Amino acid sequence: MLEPKAVRRLEVITGTGGRRRFPDDEKARIVEETLVPGAVISAVARQHGLTPQQLFTWRRQALKRSKVEPPSFVPAVVEAAVAAKPVRQSRSGKRVRTLDGGMGTIEVEIAGVSVRIARGADVKAVAAVMTALTAAR
Repeated sequence: MLEPKAVRRLEVITGTGGRRRFPDDEKARIVEETLVPGAVISAVARQHGLTPQQLFTWRRQALKRSKVEPPSFVPAVVEAAVAAKPVRQSRSGKRVRTLDGGMGTIEVEIAGVSVRIARGADVKAVAAVMTALTAAR
C-alpha cells in the first residue's frame, strides 16, 4: 500500500481554459466600443479578456456583414441644351459668353418628389433638402 504524500505546491488556474464562445450580440457590443472616437482597440480587448487580433477580426467580420447594397444608378435624361448667346466683349476687353436662364438647372426626383436646382443655388440648402428627401424614403 502506498502512503499519501503531502502536497507541497498547489497551482490554481483561473480563466476559461478553453475556447470561449461569445454570442453575436455581445461581439457587436464589444465592437461598438471600438468605434467610439478615441477608443484604443488594445485597451478594449484587454478590458474584455481578448487579444487585439481577435477584436480586429470581429471588426472585419462586422464590416463585411454590414456592407449595404451598392447604390443603384438611375438613368440620366439630358434634354437639348438651350443655345448660348453670342460671344460679346466685356468692358475689360475679355470675351464673355452669356447663357440663357435654363442652362445649369438640375432636376432630381426622389420618392416621387421632384426638386429643381438652379445655377447658383446655396449648397447648404440643397444638401438639407436632399438629406430630408432621402430620410423620408
